[in-house]
Amino acid sequence: MAGELVLLTGGSGHVGYRTLIEALSKGYKVRAAVRSESKIAEIKAAKPTQPYLEQLTFTIVPNIENDGAFDEAVQGVDYIVHVASPLARPSDNDEANIIQPAIRGTLSILYSALKQPSVKRVVITSSIVAVNPDSPTGPFTADNVEPDPHGPYPHVFAAYAASKKLAYNRTREFIAKEKPQFTVVNIMPSFVLGPNELATTTDAVLSGSNGAALGVLFGVKNPNGMPAVTVHVDDVAFLHIAALEPKVQGNRNFGANSDVNGIKWDEAIDIVKKHFPTEVGKGVFPLGGSQVSLPFPFDASESEKFFGFKFKDFETQIVDIAGYYAKVAAGKAEL
Repeated sequence: MAGELVLLTGGSGHVGYRTLIEALSKGYKVRAAVRSESKIAEIKAAKPTQPYLEQLTFTIVPNIENDGAFDEAVQGVDYIVHVASPLARPSDNDEANIIQPAIRGTLSILYSALKQPSVKRVVITSSIVAVNPDSPTGPFTADNVEPDPHGPYPHVFAAYAASKKLAYNRTREFIAKEKPQFTVVNIMPSFVLGPNELATTTDAVLSGSNGAALGVLFGVKNPNGMPAVTVHVDDVAFLHIAALEPKVQGNRNFGANSDVNGIKWDEAIDIVKKHFPTEVGKGVFPLGGSQVSLPFPFDASESEKFFGFKFKDFETQIVDIAGYYAKVAAGKAEL
């Protein structure tokens, strides 16, 4: 409930920062766990943070993989929202740089929570790839369970997907073995699109999933394609904080995906032509790209039914991120 204390990790990331603001706007007090003083300064200086500075404190956790890394951070908290996890970035050692950090970071915060009687619930940012079958023949949901994958992995995204499956499976084992006093909720989003309000350069705006979505606006051609599943960052943040509500039965999952039938990546071009004709004319969005849309039938409608809301559609996602990009490119974003 509002006024209670939430420990939040990953608050300087795309999903994490939006979730931080969501928690503060709902009246929670937040203790943000960050890796360095520079991250504290970045979050405190951002315009969306300004109305909530009195509700916000920080704790530095330099390495989330260490046993007991969060022992001090969890003191006196009511809830934990664990967003921090490695992204799918090129690496010379996927096991050491992507897979193990995802597993150890999750287990570290769970075992620290186990030592703190005040913790009522832990919400974890998982992913659609934690539960997707290798070759889905029909719609699957956030309640699907897959066996542990095994390397070597052919590319970095396969290693990222493995990290999410393994972290989720270890979480399930933790619950079964330790029977904690708190409950666990996993949020499983598809590709997350929307403004990252900590991004102050066009390159930063186009990092992660946003870059994959907007590539077609900048002439990028991807004949291999991308899974055609997206969700607005606002909806992902909403689910993280709504999952703290007492009405939510614990030890369950919520998917986050806007369209089980899939979006069409190339439609971003027509959306931008419609909403940003001036920017297209000026070459801010040169267009000319293409990206194959791969079927990925993830059904997250149960989340809509449970919380009584509707996921923002692909057009809204593109309008919001393209609009933010245009403002940053023009130096007009309120940063």
